[in-house]
Amino acid sequence: METSISRILSLAVLPILAILLLTLAGSCAFGKYLKVETVSPADIKGTYTLFLYGGRYMDDYETIAVMAEEGTPYTFEIYAPDFNYKVKTGVPSDKALAEAKRFVSSNHDFYRVYFSKILDEAGNTIGYEVKPLYYPFYLRYSDVLDVAYKIQNQKVTVYIKLKPEVEKSLDSGRDRSGSQN
Repeated sequence: METSISRILSLAVLPILAILLLTLAGSCAFGKYLKVETVSPADIKGTYTLFLYGGRYMDDYETIAVMAEEGTPYTFEIYAPDFNYKVKTGVPSDKALAEAKRFVSSNHDFYRVYFSKILDEAGNTIGYEVKPLYYPFYLRYSDVLDVAYKIQNQKVTVYIKLKPEVEKSLDSGRDRSGSQN
């Protein structure tokens, strides 16, 4: 009887311990997410690697520019197939900002540009995000993108996707007036 109770307890405890260990290991072993903060474009200086993501067609809402500061120990990569973005290296800040603004403003629902700085774990700026905001009439949201920066071994992976509620709205079959097709 005693062996069956101890066996039952060990069977119940093992999965809990396994989940706990995987959670702890996952939080460290698979990288950490970086923070972004609003920034004025006047504060952006230096030379950058410019990533232009999206802009594949006229109504592409999944469009953003990321400026990775050159000369830092960090490398950036976009988590997407190569055909979804362009990369330009050695671009001075004034030219990178102008090209990023022009790129993200191509959608007919474009309202304005939103600038954020990307911070490393110590709070140092390692790059910038140039994100379009849209008029909310059609999609009901100005900021339509979920963007995450995950760092592991000084490599920053950029994850870009439409917010689920925006994707659902685009997939719902509504035309520009809001009526069903």
